[in-house]
Amino acid sequence: MTKKWVYLFDEVEAAEKYAGGTWDGVRSLLGGKGANLAEMARIGVPVPPGFTVTTEACNAYLASGGKFPEGLWEQELEALKAIERNTGKVFGDAANPLLVSCRSGAKFSMPGMMDTVLNIGLNDETAKGMVELTGDERFVYDAYRRLVQMFGNVVMGVPDDLFEEVITDARMKEGVETDAELSAEAWKTVTREFQAICRRQKGYGFPRDPFEQLRLATEAVFKSWNGKRAVDYRNAAGISHDLGTAVSIVTMVFGNMGDDSATGVAMTRNGSTGERQIEGDYLTNAQGEDVVAGIRLTKDLSELEREMPVAYAEFEDVARKLEQHYREMQDVEFTIEKGKLWMLQTRDGKRTAQAAVRIAVDMAEENLISREDAVLRVTPEQVDFFLHPQFDRKAVAAARASGTFLGSGLNVSPGAACGVVALDADLAEKWSKEGKDVVMVRPETKPDDVHGMLAARGILTSRGGRTSHAALVARQFGKPAVVGVSELQIDMNRRQMRIKDEIVHEGDWISIDGTVGELFLGKLSTTVPDIRDPWLIKLLSWADEFRTLGVWTNADYPKDALRAREYGAEGIGLCRSEHMFFEAERLPYVLKMIMTDLPIERREALEAVLPFQREDFAGLFRAMDGLPVIIRLLDPPLHEFLPNHVDLRRALSDIKIRLQHADNLEKIDELLQQFKEKEQLLKRAESLHEANPMLGMRGVRLGILVPEITTMQVRAIFEAACIVAKEGVEVHPEVMIPLTAHVNELKVQRRRLEAEARQVMTQKGQSIDYKFGTMIELPRAALTADQIAEHAEFFSYGTNDLTQTTYGISRDDAEAGFLIDYIEEGILPDNPFATIDEDGVGQLMKIGIEKGRSVRPDLECGICGEHGGDPASIALCHKLGLTYVSCSPFRVPVARLAAAHAAIMERRGHDK
Repeated sequence: MTKKWVYLFDEVEAAEKYAGGTWDGVRSLLGGKGANLAEMARIGVPVPPGFTVTTEACNAYLASGGKFPEGLWEQELEALKAIERNTGKVFGDAANPLLVSCRSGAKFSMPGMMDTVLNIGLNDETAKGMVELTGDERFVYDAYRRLVQMFGNVVMGVPDDLFEEVITDARMKEGVETDAELSAEAWKTVTREFQAICRRQKGYGFPRDPFEQLRLATEAVFKSWNGKRAVDYRNAAGISHDLGTAVSIVTMVFGNMGDDSATGVAMTRNGSTGERQIEGDYLTNAQGEDVVAGIRLTKDLSELEREMPVAYAEFEDVARKLEQHYREMQDVEFTIEKGKLWMLQTRDGKRTAQAAVRIAVDMAEENLISREDAVLRVTPEQVDFFLHPQFDRKAVAAARASGTFLGSGLNVSPGAACGVVALDADLAEKWSKEGKDVVMVRPETKPDDVHGMLAARGILTSRGGRTSHAALVARQFGKPAVVGVSELQIDMNRRQMRIKDEIVHEGDWISIDGTVGELFLGKLSTTVPDIRDPWLIKLLSWADEFRTLGVWTNADYPKDALRAREYGAEGIGLCRSEHMFFEAERLPYVLKMIMTDLPIERREALEAVLPFQREDFAGLFRAMDGLPVIIRLLDPPLHEFLPNHVDLRRALSDIKIRLQHADNLEKIDELLQQFKEKEQLLKRAESLHEANPMLGMRGVRLGILVPEITTMQVRAIFEAACIVAKEGVEVHPEVMIPLTAHVNELKVQRRRLEAEARQVMTQKGQSIDYKFGTMIELPRAALTADQIAEHAEFFSYGTNDLTQTTYGISRDDAEAGFLIDYIEEGILPDNPFATIDEDGVGQLMKIGIEKGRSVRPDLECGICGEHGGDPASIALCHKLGLTYVSCSPFRVPVARLAAAHAAIMERRGHDK
């Protein structure tokens, strides 16, 4: 039995049965356009008669090297007869010709990526017949020239500009400005010239046989599935290449048959704001491509109500009916032929992030969809849009056109930023205090650049990856950032940067787009979405009802904690206490503590730092009143607080040169003092230098060997807790010991630190509800989690370091090198530093959770790496049964929605 390749629009039930009874299956078989045309016909919406050739036919055609599968052409001819019976017209008949369009339509919308041919069936004889029927020679030859032009370009491969030159000449000869003003004689002449162009270009003419036109047009649409622009679009959109396109053959209806005819496109709600109002454009006496081609000034759809009130009222009813049927905002195409409305297409409408949120909420409140569906309709990426300024689309287009696009790198922290270039952190901070907008540009950033990063509007680096220091801090503080711009060269001597052939001096304006990873010369205008959007607030409140995973935040300062709480954070999952050491008033004491060899001087230095730390922690406790606050004890190695030893060597060489040219004793004494200080710093930096500091003297190892540091921190934590508890604040400190590899490390460190905590509470006469726990960021810790859980009340997975130590690669070096190639070549499916590697790192997490809870069933488990704000990683954390995810304040709303998605999808039995 011959396979069924063709379905009439009124055979949608048969297609549905063949496709397994699901709407997704119908769309896979008939393509989005064909499925929706058939569905509109089923629910009584006026659709021109037609049929759809399946995606399976396309795939069979392509697989065979360009041969119609058995029975396809015969089924097309049978379907044509059905249309003829329905319309009373005959395909190819000179007296009463039927004209059809041949339109592409894949499962997923790919606007403009594949080919369409209109007015198939016209030739010299049928054109004469149509003139007799319509009495409108201009209309007929306008339609005829369109067929020859589209067929010549799409099917025969004739360059379209050859046809456009002829039309331009015709307008000049008749002295008119638009195609709509050309006469019937002009279109007849244009049609003949188009046919001559086809013969000259291809050596054979435009086919006069309507059936040959249809066959070749069907093949052309099949072939367009593998056209370059379609392949590129699928690559960018993540659409599979094996789906194929359907071909819909639809009876032509004409909007260019006079002033009672029109054509247009519309959306059933406002695509920019989400307001419940129809918006769109239309043209009177025009064909569909005229609306989108820009050759005529379109009219706002609201004018149609005045011009054609009956047709407009019917259109409003149809729009309402489509929304209610599809339970989604629709993007529609329509034609009015002699006052009669025809719907040519419907599909889910594209919209802005703001519109997506409002439409989802409004439709739930209109009882079109459930609240669960509303939450699922909005993507985490759309929520992220609300949290960052964006460049105005027109400004970006103008910048590209003017040649001010400079280059691109990794889009590590979303949002738009404009500012003057500052090449070091001190200058960035200085200029910011003077009221200037600054973009800080560095080869890479380090912890002592944080003050400049905080002061800057955005961050740009020539090196680094998605989890580089610049990326981590930028995301935490909501700073747009582009990193790893390999073409960017920074010349600190000349205080300038070069990219390609463009030189940008310090103080010049640049604009960076952290959402897409691009940078521009000059200042681009931005738009700032509002997190206080009432529809977003409502949607996120619904998301909170559905999610089971807690959403905490990474925050080092009270203002960040307050922002995160405003965004819905339920605790602090990570306070990096070392960031507090870099503040200007305490850094000298930190340096003294590092530089001294005398225990008494180290104690004095730490005693000077303690009040600062105590106030830091008190501020966090006040901001998070009633919520848990996890404070990670000092994690990085001590050398990170010192200048780079290479920079120190250069500074010493510079001082030696300046000494040779010193012209007085006072200057010599000053330089000698500088030399002595730099030399001492260099000796200590070199003594602390490690070949691989990530695996060296840091975390719990540092706390054990230099116990004064962490005991000072614990004293500061508990003194702060006692102070704010007396103020009436509900305090829940959780002390996190980083980088545990062996249970004995945790036992030794906890015993010492808990003794300090108890001593403080005894001295203050208060009891504080607290926990001690550890970071699981080494494979051994995960594998021995049952032993570690004996001495830890919570686990916090440091998935950044756990990924590095599981893969055995440095995240910054890898992302700047082989890792990108690995991803592009498909060796790795995803960047493991952007999304948790479920098969490797995820398995270690699972082992750790199960072993830990086998010993301590109420063990609190969370993650605090950058993965905590990644939707795919959040879904895995939900699946693994974590207590919470912790992310930067600006990712909290995103995480709330992603956690809700994970819970809803699990409840519905889907694998997210």
